Amino acid sequence: DDFCANNPEALLTSAYISLKNYNNQYDITDQGTDLYINTRGVDPGAFNQYSSLDYENSVVKMYYVNCYGTINYANGFLSYTEGNDTYERQRQEARFLRAYAYYCLSQQFGGVPYVTTYITSADRNYPRTELAELYNNVVEDLTDIYNNCKLPATDYTSGRPSKEAVASLIAKFYLAWGWDIDTQIVDAEKGTYNTTSTEHFTKAAQWAETAIGGISLSQPFATKWSPSNENNNEFIWGIQYDAASIESSLADECNSQSSSYGGYYSLNQKGCDSRNQQSEKSMYLFEKGDSRYEGTFMTTFYQGDTPEDAYYAFYSQTESQLANHAINLKFFPYWTTEAEADAWLAAHKSQMVKGSYPNTVKAAILTAPNIISYTFDAQGNAIKKTTTLSDFNRATDNGVCVRKFDDAVNKSYCYRDIVILNRSELYLVAAEANLMAGNTSAFWSYINQVRSRAGVSSLTSIQNYDPQYTIPSTFGDFTLLDLLLDERARECYAEKTRFVDLRRTKQLVRYNVAFNSSVSSVANMKGVDGEIKWLRPIPSAEINNNDGINEADQNPGYRTQTESEAITE
Repeated sequence: DDFCANNPEALLTSAYISLKNYNNQYDITDQGTDLYINTRGVDPGAFNQYSSLDYENSVVKMYYVNCYGTINYANGFLSYTEGNDTYERQRQEARFLRAYAYYCLSQQFGGVPYVTTYITSADRNYPRTELAELYNNVVEDLTDIYNNCKLPATDYTSGRPSKEAVASLIAKFYLAWGWDIDTQIVDAEKGTYNTTSTEHFTKAAQWAETAIGGISLSQPFATKWSPSNENNNEFIWGIQYDAASIESSLADECNSQSSSYGGYYSLNQKGCDSRNQQSEKSMYLFEKGDSRYEGTFMTTFYQGDTPEDAYYAFYSQTESQLANHAINLKFFPYWTTEAEADAWLAAHKSQMVKGSYPNTVKAAILTAPNIISYTFDAQGNAIKKTTTLSDFNRATDNGVCVRKFDDAVNKSYCYRDIVILNRSELYLVAAEANLMAGNTSAFWSYINQVRSRAGVSSLTSIQNYDPQYTIPSTFGDFTLLDLLLDERARECYAEKTRFVDLRRTKQLVRYNVAFNSSVSSVANMKGVDGEIKWLRPIPSAEINNNDGINEADQNPGYRTQTESEAITE
């Protein structure tokens, strides 16, 4: 206590550091959706399968505990600095971090205990707060910060929140509030719902517009994500990493985002673990000409005796140098015809010669159900064959990897910042909120501004949009909400938003049944209580250790049949 009283800044620093503990958990944020699969024999896992996900899951427990770690550190700082005007700005930072942690908790678990006091004792009586009350409490707190702001208007470099970040988080809270409280599911399998009020959607749209601040998406998508362009004005707030400041092991302090979305590759290429590779839908998600495809995925892996000369040559060499650099792997998107691929490989024959390099040269057109794959003779001539997509995914070098988070300096470790509030996503928050508020002209305006930056045509109606992926007949009518979710999938690919996007919009079941190979029917997503697992389970440790929560407070889908019957009675 004496240390904290004399050094309250240490608690705020701990709150910032604690963000790293749960913003690396890509399984809880992206698996069990339509966009990603585990390949090369890697188990699909509980999050993709749903049926085996329960309240003993260690990942869920870690996420829950770590979110509350941020909250308690923030509350500690607020407790020890109460009434001290010296810390006005830092107190608003602490309140913002607490609000962000509650956003993460509410989107994964629904209503959770809303705690604003510093927990230092063994007292553990914290009942669940109803979701509407939690939203109201947090939004009131954030709005007060905004109206009496001591934070800078913008801050793209320090990792500390700005007034712009506060507006962004308010917009996201209001959007969640509209969906979670003001819409009710009608048919989970069809993704249909009723809307009882547009009040919170309208407010979400207004706050998103405030957060966007009239700033256009002017830089190319690939430039936005370039490792040499961190801290640009599209990254409103995020978690800062700096390898140069690390005194301990680089491996202990880095994040995993650069290695979490891709296959398993040959020597000197980027280290990925075959998790969150492209699903079949993702292979066909982008249309020809969409700059976000090349900006998101690494499609050419170069050959070299070191990572600097292989994968990372893409970042260190000029275009003219790369035009003569030996190639290890070349992946063509689905829209590439065999004739086009054949011509490209013939024109680049000299680059397809293995020579003394360690890796076998390969190429493929990423199509389904069959992949057109190539190997090469000693002179670089292509040898073509057909491989099933399933066999392709069981092998190494099985497709593109995400390059948005590549660390071209540290290579074996990722010290890229984790972007949490992103301006282009705010455009899509504005689009979604306006759609739900009934303002379709504003919806199209925001959608088309995002599409314009990507280099694809503007849309004026659902009839203008032609998805290239296969849509099963059971999916039902394709709606403007589906179009929005496709746009979010392209713009925010691998940014740890997909589970929340599908859950929030009531499309989780519909999309999983249609596009998740581990889910064949809604029954796979139900628990023994017969309820759908819309949310994550409250960890058993929380139920056992918190006197304010009991088994009846467990989320639907994770209750025992006896508990469910007791609640019904």
